[in-house]
Amino acid sequence: MMSLTNSPFEYALPHIQKLRGYTPGFQPKGDGWVKINTNENPYPPSPAVEAAIKEAMGDALRLYPDPRSDALREEAAKLHGVSSEQVIFGNGSDDILNLLVRAFAQESPAGYLLPSYSLYPVLCGIQGTGTVEVPFDRSMKLPFDALAKIEAKILFVTSPNAPTGVGFSNADLSRLIETFEGIVVVDEAYADFAEENATELLAKYRNLVVTRTFSKSYGLAGLRLGYGLADKDVISLLDRVRDSYNVNRLSQAGGLAALKDQRYLKAVAEKICRTRDYYRAEWEKLGWFCYPSQSNFLFVEPRNAAGEAGPKVAQELFEYLKANKILIRYFPSNPLTESFLRISVGDEDQMLRVSETIQKWLKNA
Repeated sequence: MMSLTNSPFEYALPHIQKLRGYTPGFQPKGDGWVKINTNENPYPPSPAVEAAIKEAMGDALRLYPDPRSDALREEAAKLHGVSSEQVIFGNGSDDILNLLVRAFAQESPAGYLLPSYSLYPVLCGIQGTGTVEVPFDRSMKLPFDALAKIEAKILFVTSPNAPTGVGFSNADLSRLIETFEGIVVVDEAYADFAEENATELLAKYRNLVVTRTFSKSYGLAGLRLGYGLADKDVISLLDRVRDSYNVNRLSQAGGLAALKDQRYLKAVAEKICRTRDYYRAEWEKLGWFCYPSQSNFLFVEPRNAAGEAGPKVAQELFEYLKANKILIRYFPSNPLTESFLRISVGDEDQMLRVSETIQKWLKNA
C-alpha cells in the first residue's frame, strides 16, 4: 500500500517530472475584453460549417467517427493537388506535430528555430527526446549553414514564422530541404495569409511535411482540427502512431464544410490582410519597427513618447493595454523578442480601440 508520505509525483517518469508544459495565451473572464493575444480569427467561420455540424448532431453521435477522416483527406487532397494517401488529419495541427515527434524524434534530437512555436520543445520533452535550438538574428533570415550542421532527424520550421510573421520563400525552403539530412516540417498555420506556401514543393521532396490548421484562417479554433501533407510513406508511419479516433464526428463535418467553401475563406483572409497592412503602416508612422507580416498578426517594437524602445517600453505598453482590457502577447524570455509585442489582427472596431488606446498611452507617457 502506498505510504501517505509519498507523493504520486515521485512515480512519474523522470523526464516528465522535469517537464514544463506549454503555456497558452491568457483567457480572460467577463465581458468587455479585446482578445487579440492568440491569433484567433476575428470573424465567424463559413455559414456552411454551422449547418453541417447541426446536420451531424443527433443519433449519429452514438457511433464512432470515421477513424481515417477519409472525406476530409479526399477534400484536402483535391484542394492541394495531391493524393489522399498524402494527407492525414488530427485534433488540431498540434496533434500532427505530436505524431511527427513520436515517429521521428527519440534516439536523435529534434531541431527547431528560435523564436518559433514554443510547443515544439514541449512535445519533445513529453517524448523524452533532446532538442537542438538554432537562433535567428534580427534579420530573420534562415541560418542555412547552422541548420545544415545540426544532428537531428527532424527539423521544425514555422513559415510564416511565429511570433514575427516573417514568411520564407519557396526558394529558401527548397535550399533548406535539400541540405538537411532528415524530415523537414514546414508548419504553415498562417499560410492563407502568406504570399507563398510550401505545398507545391511536396511533388519534389519526399522528406517534406507541411502542416495546416483550421484555427486561424478558417475561424475554427474551438473545433480543434488540423492536417498534414507529406509523402505517402510518411503518412503511413504517422497513421501507425495516431489515435484510432483522433477527429470527432462534429469536427469532421464542420471541417469538410469549411474546406469546400474556399470562396468564403479567401474573402476573410483578404480582409484580415488589408487590416494588417493598414495598421502596420500606421505604427511605422510612429517610428515603430514592424516586421513585414505574412500572417494574421503584427510583431512591433513600440517606442514611447520620448522615442525610446526596449524591454521596459514593451512591458509598459503591454501592461497598459491589459489594464484597459486589451490582450496582446509579450515574449520577454528571448533577446530577439523582449522589445516587441505581438498584436493579432482583430476586426475594425477592435483595431480602432487598440489604436486609440495606444495614442492615450503615448500622451500619458
